[in-house]
Amino acid sequence: MNRSNQTGCDRSTVLIDAVWWSQAARVRIRKPKLLDSVRQTLRLKQYSYRTEQSYVGWIKRIILFHQKRHPQELGRAEVEAFLNHLATHRNVAASTQNQALHALMFLYKEVLDQPLPRIDAMRAKKPRRLPVVLTRAEVELVPKQLSGVPRLVVQLLYGGGLRVNECLRLRVKDVDFGQKMLIICSGKGCEGYCFGSRI
Repeated sequence: MNRSNQTGCDRSTVLIDAVWWSQAARVRIRKPKLLDSVRQTLRLKQYSYRTEQSYVGWIKRIILFHQKRHPQELGRAEVEAFLNHLATHRNVAASTQNQALHALMFLYKEVLDQPLPRIDAMRAKKPRRLPVVLTRAEVELVPKQLSGVPRLVVQLLYGGGLRVNECLRLRVKDVDFGQKMLIICSGKGCEGYCFGSRI
């Protein structure tokens, strides 16, 4: 190979390497997208997957409500406008509005590092209705209409006071036949608590 060709080849290799490294550096420097940052922060703080889904959903809604503006451009007034819209136009329950508020407070405090001042939004009205409670006879009739696994699940829900997810996640290792107890671990919010429920 002649020397001029070799030098030209070396220069093109160096040029290709320089382009590759500059692109790789750009990829590394790129910040994660907002919702990815939210998910990552929620997971680092060990929030439950359901909370993660819910918070990300509320953050998407406020972004869409304000014509796809980034939350860093929004402030207290825009957050209050969104919460007021939920209470007046969407007729959401008070607990739903609170969930939206907590999602946005988390976003601004933990992800964007811009804690919001006190929010004075119109509060959704708490519903005034009596809970529907089954009589003892009605409660006894429900499992009789079922069979197999659904019957066992219903009996555990009523008898042990378990949440649906806790019941569906039960494994054989969670049953202590000697003491007639169920051991429920990592319940709501992955709080890591264990308690026995007599069976």
